[in-house]
Amino acid sequence: MTTYRIGEAAELLGVSADTVRRWADAGRLATVRSGQGQREIAAAELARFAASLPDPPVRPPTVRESARNRFPGIVTRVLRDGVMAQVEIQAGPHRVVSLLSREAADELGLEPGVRAIASIKATNVVVELPG
Repeated sequence: MTTYRIGEAAELLGVSADTVRRWADAGRLATVRSGQGQREIAAAELARFAASLPDPPVRPPTVRESARNRFPGIVTRVLRDGVMAQVEIQAGPHRVVSLLSREAADELGLEPGVRAIASIKATNVVVELPG
C-alpha cells in the first residue's frame, strides 16, 4: 500500500502540514501509523480527499511565469475507454485534467493515489512521474 507522510500530503494539496494534521485530527482525513509511529495517509484516501476539496480561492496574479509549468500532485481519477484515458490530477489548489492514450496511462500505472506531475506547455498537458 502506497502512503504519504503528512508533509508530502501537504505539498500535494498545496496547504501546510499543520492544516493536514488538523484535518486528520478532525477526522476528515484518515491516517495510519508507520512502523516508526509516524502518521501517514494511504494514497487512495489522499486521492479521495483531494477530489472532495472545494474549489480553491482565486490566487493573486502571477508576476513571473515560465513558458513550461510543472504541477506536482496526486492522481484523483482515471477514466479509461478502448483508446483514450482521462486523468485528473489535484496539484495543490489546481485540478488538472489530461486526455492521453489508454496505453500511455496503463504504462505509467496511473490510478487514484499515484503521485504525478502535470507538465503544461501551451494547450497540451503531459503527465510525468517524479524521480
